[in-house]
Amino acid sequence: MKILVLNCGSSSLKYQLINMENEEVIASGKYERIGEQEAFITHKVNGAKHQIDHPAMNHEEAIDFTLKQLVNPEYKVIDSLDEISAIGHRIVNGGEKIIKPMLIDDNVLQMLNDVIDLAPLHNPGGISGIEACKRVMPGKPMVVVVDTAFHQTIPQERYIYPIPYRFYEKYGIRKYGFHGTSHMYVANRLAEILGKDIKDLKIVTCHLGQGASLCAVDGGKSVETSMGVTPLGGIPMVTRSGDMDPSVVTFMMKKENLSAEQVENMLNKQSGLQGISGLAPDFREIENASNDGNEKARMAVNHFNYEVAAYVAKCAVAMGGMDAIVFTGGIGENQIHIREGICKNLEFMGVKLDIDRNNIRGEEKELSTHDSKVKVYLIPTNEELMIARQTKALI
Repeated sequence: MKILVLNCGSSSLKYQLINMENEEVIASGKYERIGEQEAFITHKVNGAKHQIDHPAMNHEEAIDFTLKQLVNPEYKVIDSLDEISAIGHRIVNGGEKIIKPMLIDDNVLQMLNDVIDLAPLHNPGGISGIEACKRVMPGKPMVVVVDTAFHQTIPQERYIYPIPYRFYEKYGIRKYGFHGTSHMYVANRLAEILGKDIKDLKIVTCHLGQGASLCAVDGGKSVETSMGVTPLGGIPMVTRSGDMDPSVVTFMMKKENLSAEQVENMLNKQSGLQGISGLAPDFREIENASNDGNEKARMAVNHFNYEVAAYVAKCAVAMGGMDAIVFTGGIGENQIHIREGICKNLEFMGVKLDIDRNNIRGEEKELSTHDSKVKVYLIPTNEELMIARQTKALI
């Protein structure tokens, strides 16, 4: 069985074709700048990258051209599109309507459209991808996997916001959480590594990348997470502010005469570590500047490390303890000193990081000392594989 996993953004398309017999990726890539004449695809197969400039004015054209690469005689990986058994689509927010993987039909599509207001920057691209696949590969089974589904087990007293309850009833304003597919994958992978039943473990998963969130996984279920009604909430990120005093927003709007759209754009794209440091929105550049003595960059990095550690402690409170911490995501997997800085803030909780073990990037490995009360692991995430597994299970 071969499953195609698609992750459609507003102007991009990420894809992987996975052979489910051995769970190997046989082709992957990314289509960028969809909607422009300058659109291009980077197609990876057999360890080689093929960049092709090809205009795609919408997702249907992008998906159609992507599929042609899979059967392209020059580097084909399948003889016919009939070899693709199903398509798994990643969607960011399913609201309270889609709380598990579901076979896509007109009713499911309508449910996704009903919650667009909860993820106006993310969901439209995913929906466009689904509709494009219906036209390009009619009749092919499709499954939707939403990032918010994993967090539907969070208790109501933790996901509700302390604002008038009518806003939850009327608009569904509550904590939803994101990166659920990643949190689920690394938590289950840790249980496999430890040879334990995940039901017996209390795990804090730290998905740290351009977007970043933490999750308390108690017995295999999400019971707390950092992101909120949108991916803007929680810990500070590279360009996103994370949580802060809500009055800061209204203060800036009044003083700078900013519209809601302008302040939302600033909090999403000009804040976080970039906002503090004044540097480019690249975590590596900010960390390097911090090491070179840039005071604002140092402050930004220390702020990030502190806030992540503080949320790890909050997750421990949600579970009544913790057995392990898992780092994943681009920053979590590759920034050695960031992991060290976070764990140093948690030494009072029995977290002991082994400096030599921690000196790695992107490898699955235990990072804690033998006598650490809380185990620390690095586990590269694999959201596409988790989506493929869920798609296979459902069809």
